[in-house]
Amino acid sequence: MEVYHLYSGGKDSSLSAWILTRLGYDVKLVTISFGLLDSWCFAKETAEKLGFDHQILYLPREILEKAAGMCMKDRHPNSAIQFIHEKALEAVASIPEVERVSDGTRRDDRVPFLDLPRARSLEDRFNIAYIRPLLGLGYKTIKELTEKLFVVEIRESERLEKSDYEVELRHLLRERGVNPLEIFPKSHHQSRVLGWRKKDI
Repeated sequence: MEVYHLYSGGKDSSLSAWILTRLGYDVKLVTISFGLLDSWCFAKETAEKLGFDHQILYLPREILEKAAGMCMKDRHPNSAIQFIHEKALEAVASIPEVERVSDGTRRDDRVPFLDLPRARSLEDRFNIAYIRPLLGLGYKTIKELTEKLFVVEIRESERLEKSDYEVELRHLLRERGVNPLEIFPKSHHQSRVLGWRKKDI
């Protein structure tokens, strides 16, 4: 039972991958890139340390361009991140051999997050199963589990070496002469998993 799991190298996507293995799935990690930067390498490095198969899926730059335009119009990244995430799920679901797609979205997430109608639409349009292992877990539970399982680095988004959508989106905004700190929350922190702390729990 293969599942293709959107992977940034952060604690949520790493915890989701671990849960999926415990459920008996053969987990294939997929990191999205638009080809502007090689930031995918951080997710690849983490995937190797955790022992997962990993691949990079390149999406058209036009998606990132549209997302940057949304950021500039809204003066906030939420709609843009949601847009990219949905396109990423659709791209993975479009791979011919894929029957199951997963991500690390949590119960408490606002963005990115697919509500029930969008989740069902994704499954129906691509004839896949959409799996979200963290959907029933809150922040405290996720924090507790990730602290037991992983060595995690947490830093301000601008300073953390990571592989999520924001990295190339921020880069493109800079290319357009826009300071990302005018768009993204200034005190936002994100995580990157550096390896196992305790695997057998």
